[in-house]
Amino acid sequence: MAILRIEQVTKRYQQEDIFVDALSAISLEIHQGEFTALIGPSGSGKTTLLNLIGALDSPTKGKIWVEDKEIGQLSRQALSRLRLKKLGFIFQEYNLIPVLSALENVEYVMLLQGIEDSIRQKRAINMLREVGLQGMEHRRPAQLSGGQQQRVAVARAIVSEPVIVLADEPTANLDSKTGASLLDLMRDLNKRRGITFVFSSHDPMVIERAKRVVRLKDGQIVSDNKEDISEQAGS
Repeated sequence: MAILRIEQVTKRYQQEDIFVDALSAISLEIHQGEFTALIGPSGSGKTTLLNLIGALDSPTKGKIWVEDKEIGQLSRQALSRLRLKKLGFIFQEYNLIPVLSALENVEYVMLLQGIEDSIRQKRAINMLREVGLQGMEHRRPAQLSGGQQQRVAVARAIVSEPVIVLADEPTANLDSKTGASLLDLMRDLNKRRGITFVFSSHDPMVIERAKRVVRLKDGQIVSDNKEDISEQAGS
């Protein structure tokens, strides 16, 4: 069964008297344990699609289900709970809270979920160890490199065991070596823990590591497997 189902989704924006479809009748299913990249040039609709999946925006037409919940039918409070309990987010800009330590940043989502202190801290410490940041638990973001900050963001995204982790251009602000290391970490977490990742990216390193590549162009899916991408690249 698909843990994410998108059915004939269109997202339309109005610019003065002009209507622009950022997405046009998109249908897609994501299953447990997939490591999927949404790729395409700027303006292709990949970030719009990721925002819709993350319930950060709503479609103009069509329906989206996360597990058995159609998110278009949820109240604002229910959407907040969905984002808090079912979805993990990794952003291009890290989005860490600067006055909190690495440990406190990882704990933050669990704090909002009401998980008790001892369990929360133990899970956060174990997760920071798992992403290679043992000994850095009490450093604030300004005391960490970009790659280390993004590892904190990865730990924060997965520590509460979401259904899907959504990553929007997670390597955009990293050098190639650091970006490759981060992607290898996420791929390892995918393999060992069965965590479902969906990326929005145009980074070739993401495409190389993805188990599934969904290519968008002008708001539509034009291919949906890695072989198609390889064939097009070689033509």
